[in-house]
Amino acid sequence: MAQRLHLVFGGELVDPTKSAFKNVDDIHIVGMFPDYASAYDAWKAEAQRTVDNAHMRYFIAHIHRLRDEESEVSSTEELG
Repeated sequence: MAQRLHLVFGGELVDPTKSAFKNVDDIHIVGMFPDYASAYDAWKAEAQRTVDNAHMRYFIAHIHRLRDEESEVSSTEELG
């Protein structure tokens, strides 16, 4: 069974209505999680911790969606 890895990260945004970070060097990497439920718990804890700052946002990235093991590799991956 394939792992369904999730990355939780966040930081201060330039504009709270958009998803552009103010300073990418200051992005807070919360961690990598083996399933959505644990990633959601981590995301929720960070979001609640920073609730007083409207410019702070945390996200869950579905890392498992970046690579589908069933599909053929691209020509650049084969050069690897």
